[in-house]
Amino acid sequence: MNQSIIATKPRVYSQILNKSNEIGFSMPSDIFIGSLLKSLISSKLNSNILELGTGMGLSLSWMVEGLDDNSTITSVDNDPDLINIVNDFFDNDNRVNLICQDGSDWIKEYDGEKFDLIFADAWPGKYSDIELTLDLIKVGGFYVIDDMKYNDNWPEGHKEKVDQLITYLDKREDFSLTKMDWSTGIILMTKKC
Repeated sequence: MNQSIIATKPRVYSQILNKSNEIGFSMPSDIFIGSLLKSLISSKLNSNILELGTGMGLSLSWMVEGLDDNSTITSVDNDPDLINIVNDFFDNDNRVNLICQDGSDWIKEYDGEKFDLIFADAWPGKYSDIELTLDLIKVGGFYVIDDMKYNDNWPEGHKEKVDQLITYLDKREDFSLTKMDWSTGIILMTKKC
């Protein structure tokens, strides 16, 4: 799908993309998952949002665009260099809380308000600590993951991990699940109870 069909990108998107290229960051988020996240977040007023895996902040830029003035987003990454770079783009936005910590530790220690949407774009919250992560979602809230479509650059054994994750998620009766063979392969789940 041609990325040019998305006409309006977040204000800081091009700056973050340029910085990603400058430092050789090789795992940028797909523009289509960003657009989807913005739309989903726009449906949640006064929301509490979580991103696991900040990376360079490309997805975060889309998510922030979807936030209303009374919503907040917490983004967790274990790489202090990346968190410092991303902070330069969002330090003036009091709705954004960047945390530099191991995602698995953060999930296990978190005891605050549940989330309206969790985007798990890192190992923690997707391949580890999945039950704890799903428990952090409010009824009616969304769980979103990407990179579910096979890619030639996957390391040996990763396809089996993806298949196991999908099998596990399919069995969750407390969520409605939609698999999308679109973008990098999206799973969108809504918590029912």
